Amino acid sequence: MERQVMDLPQAGTPPALGVEAFVKARLGFDGGETYTVWRGAVYGLVPGEPQVHLFDIVGMNVARGFRDDRGHWCMTSRELNYYLDAETQAVLHSWENPWTGERVPVVHVANDPVEHCLRGSVPTMVAGDRVTFAIDVFPRYPNPLGNDPRFRDYSPNPVYHAAEFFQLTVPLAELQDASRPGVETMTVAWHRIGPWLPWMKMGDREGQLVYSACGQRVAGFEALPEVLKGEIRDRLPQYRHAPAGMEGRRSDLKTMTSWRYFQRHFDAYLRGDVFPVAEGQGLAA
Repeated sequence: MERQVMDLPQAGTPPALGVEAFVKARLGFDGGETYTVWRGAVYGLVPGEPQVHLFDIVGMNVARGFRDDRGHWCMTSRELNYYLDAETQAVLHSWENPWTGERVPVVHVANDPVEHCLRGSVPTMVAGDRVTFAIDVFPRYPNPLGNDPRFRDYSPNPVYHAAEFFQLTVPLAELQDASRPGVETMTVAWHRIGPWLPWMKMGDREGQLVYSACGQRVAGFEALPEVLKGEIRDRLPQYRHAPAGMEGRRSDLKTMTSWRYFQRHFDAYLRGDVFPVAEGQGLAA
């Protein structure tokens, strides 16, 4: 099975803590599940034009940490992220593109699994009784849609390139408490700059998306926003729990992305199905 290795930033300025401190803050050492939720907004930026507030978002991630057979800390998780009408906060199932005038189906984020092996260290800042871990990630890899003529109108660029910025803040006392396998209180800020989403059907138009969100760890499934709990209970039960681990899972599974998900469920998109699709449904031939 393919694993993503997250090369955490090396020690420098600001000071950095080792990966185990980050694991304690983000996941805990006991192999239990941690639930994180966030809310935010997504903007469209086109050169020479004012920004456009396209939609809001609400999302969740359920994760667990463990050591692999080489003793490295790894994270495995599942996550959902829904696009909302910015005024009504209703979940969007179709969306009118303000640049093309076309109404298109909305493909919400349903990533299963999301997996990383962790190594290195993380820049940190201690401010009073709080510690903030700052992670800047610049994913760049071949676009799985880029060389397929079916996706020329959706995502034709040969390379996927984006930037993501995470800030996780935890209480210093909880992080330093040796009797705790993990921290109970964590807040997160997340910002992302990336290309148009394939389902927006923007083709090779200039511009990019900017995401701005913040969130926190919550006590468990019942503490998730109602819209997410309802979707998981009614349609997506696998997202109630994190995967048990990477070992022994199907060899065709690897970290899911919105681009791979769109590729897998392209037929469902063309039919105008409701997303996320229920497990085992809507797969492309």
